[in-house]
Amino acid sequence: QVQLVESGGGLVQAGDSLRLSCEASARGFYAMGWFRQAPGKEREFVAAISWNGGGTYYANSVKGRFAISRDNTRNTVVLQMNSLQLEDTAVYYCALGRRSSFHGDSYDFWGQGTQVTVSS
Repeated sequence: QVQLVESGGGLVQAGDSLRLSCEASARGFYAMGWFRQAPGKEREFVAAISWNGGGTYYANSVKGRFAISRDNTRNTVVLQMNSLQLEDTAVYYCALGRRSSFHGDSYDFWGQGTQVTVSS
């Protein structure tokens, strides 16, 4: 069983930046992703990164504003969120899986989520 612990959520104003981190309890050649779920909406893909960081993938809604990176020496993946918008308000979840994917079903382990709230 792999545990994922997210941190870095909070309340910010539109246009601000926020940095989310996710630490995994295990080492390995795994992909990691970030998903989010806003109230009353389905969970949606945000970003993913391959096991070696060579491949990064983004939802169109965050492309150019968010950046995903990882530090395998620390089993950590980071989501840097810039130019935050009201629509980015959601609970953000970190996920770990065998391959980078837009689909949540491809991930085997999930974190507990961290709230990001963007105010005007």
